[in-house]
Amino acid sequence: MRIVALAGGIGGARFLRGLQAAAPEADITVIGNTGDDISLFGLRVCPDLDTVMYTLGGGINEEQGWGRAGESFTVKEELLAYGVGPSWFGLGDRDFATHIVRTQMLAAGYKLSAVTEALCDRWKPGVRLIPMTDDQVETHVVVDDPEHGRRAIHFQEWWVRLRAALPARSIVPVGADEARPAPGVLKAIESADFVLLPPSNPVVSVGTILAIPGVRDAVAAKTVVGVSPIIGGAPVRGMADACLTAIGVETSARAVAEHYGPDLLDGWLVDEADAGVAVDGIAVRSRPLLMSDADATRAIAAAAVGLARELSGESAA
Repeated sequence: MRIVALAGGIGGARFLRGLQAAAPEADITVIGNTGDDISLFGLRVCPDLDTVMYTLGGGINEEQGWGRAGESFTVKEELLAYGVGPSWFGLGDRDFATHIVRTQMLAAGYKLSAVTEALCDRWKPGVRLIPMTDDQVETHVVVDDPEHGRRAIHFQEWWVRLRAALPARSIVPVGADEARPAPGVLKAIESADFVLLPPSNPVVSVGTILAIPGVRDAVAAKTVVGVSPIIGGAPVRGMADACLTAIGVETSARAVAEHYGPDLLDGWLVDEADAGVAVDGIAVRSRPLLMSDADATRAIAAAAVGLARELSGESAA
């Protein structure tokens, strides 16, 4: 069984861990969001790729869902002592090593997909992790700043420093229109038995991946099952509601499915709190969706796989 999943950060990574447990024999390819990538201290940081790599490779800080386990912040403290920022983005000492290796390889001429493969040689995540593109794409957010007026800022500043407190007027994946899918992305989708959309942010994670030319069409040609990141009208984690509001989409399981559309989605898993949801052209199933522990997460992934096999005409037995 060949599965492709489009993944953002914490929610996507945890779902993938459940997917590995639910389908241990499957060949899983993960197409990772790179719109959150940012350059800090002269280093290229890829938060979503690293969260997937660390989570599946056993190096994640389980409590916070991002960054390394057993982390220290001596370098960050020393940088602050020199007055060098930004202070709002917390890179740990262990994490710095990953970004140094990545930046050195990029400077030497390696593409991000090759760099990611090299980094995964250490972590052995058990999936093939491919960035959505080797080209630079950065998600920017247009806000009305009380001090500086309307301006565009990097998504990470809006998300991490401002905690999405300033309403977003628009969210733009800068460079996406001209980017090309990374090597292996379209081939993996075309050869997949089905595609899964984990409960990642539908705007700045999954949405950014789908914005890369050619990716949405390739995905739409397959059987696609998504897992709702919205339960009972609220995000399971993070501030996806602020992102949905920015693009004029209601924060509900139904509205997110409609946003993806029946041309893309074949099946949609919603929580029991949203059991009455119905969307024309999309098969909706309800079940508990809180990834409260390993067993619950495995069961969610198993339900997604089962629905995908059902909709693709394959027996789920």
